[in-house]
Amino acid sequence: MPLHIPPAPAPALRSVLTALGSPTAVREAPTPALRSAQEPAPPELPLPVHVLEQFTPQGLSATRLAGWRFLIRCGDRAVAAAETRLTPDGWAFAHFFEGPYVASTERALRQAESLSGHYQPRLLSMPGLYMLTLWLHGDLSDDGADGHPAATDLLVPLAPAPPGIPSHVPHRVADLLPVLTHRATPVRLMGSPA
Repeated sequence: MPLHIPPAPAPALRSVLTALGSPTAVREAPTPALRSAQEPAPPELPLPVHVLEQFTPQGLSATRLAGWRFLIRCGDRAVAAAETRLTPDGWAFAHFFEGPYVASTERALRQAESLSGHYQPRLLSMPGLYMLTLWLHGDLSDDGADGHPAATDLLVPLAPAPPGIPSHVPHRVADLLPVLTHRATPVRLMGSPA
């Protein structure tokens, strides 16, 4: 198996397990599939979620770790996801959710297992494009918390992808990010000049 999934921080996993064990947290989550689960729904496949907020003219920029996402499996498929975030007190459960990105992430991970080479899977969010990708990082020594996309890393856009960008097609960072720089919408802060 070419995927080397980095271990999530223990407090992040504990916070998800605690939320899954809380009837209130599950009942109030906007996840009908998780609420109606008749069997235990374990968290699996922890993926660090990185955010790429700005692109350089060369198409590269550092990322920041925004959280860890766990797929919640019920039977033979993922039905929801749990996300954690870093707070001043450490890792904490943020929320449960479901929707197209859950199934798309699971599909992209299965596709990535059939690729040649060895990769560390991560999620890379690009808010300026309303885009989420599976980031297949080639440096297996990284702990998942740091780094930026290397030119030889692969990005697999998850569905739904922005118009004109095919979902589930792996692209080298060196090929895709320069194209995306022209499509990215600059994020303006309130009070900043137009």
